[in-house]
Amino acid sequence: EAAPNTVKNFIKLASSGFYDGTLFHRIIPGFMIQGGDPKTRGDDRRMYGTGGPGYMIPAEFNDSPHVRGAVSMARGQDPDSAGSQFFIVVADSRYLDRQYTVFGKVVKGMEVADKIVAQKRDRDDIPLERIEMKVRVIGENKTGDGDEN
Repeated sequence: EAAPNTVKNFIKLASSGFYDGTLFHRIIPGFMIQGGDPKTRGDDRRMYGTGGPGYMIPAEFNDSPHVRGAVSMARGQDPDSAGSQFFIVVADSRYLDRQYTVFGKVVKGMEVADKIVAQKRDRDDIPLERIEMKVRVIGENKTGDGDEN
């Protein structure tokens, strides 16, 4: 309810297979893991973090806090520059509240995010090993029209 357009966008991308084969390309211990960039399907690590779906969505800042397990949209300097990249907070990061759009929360499997954030990384916070994702929408409503998913 707090970010209906962001949820609709994420469900649309996930349902189309957009995220499948992309990487968690940025990991910062004690903070977050980030993924959702289509340019991570390739091997040019210099391009990681620069891609998106070809459009941007408006921010939907809300009262949902950036606490452990929050799922939030990554963006550039412009608050309305999010597209497909998202991050999962592994430790409370309340200083991000109302600056990034929280649109979900991890309800099961947070230990997977903990394993990802603990991987070895380079000086640019890119994991040394490829950590591919596959995103599936489950639940009764896969349309993103605001009902439970």
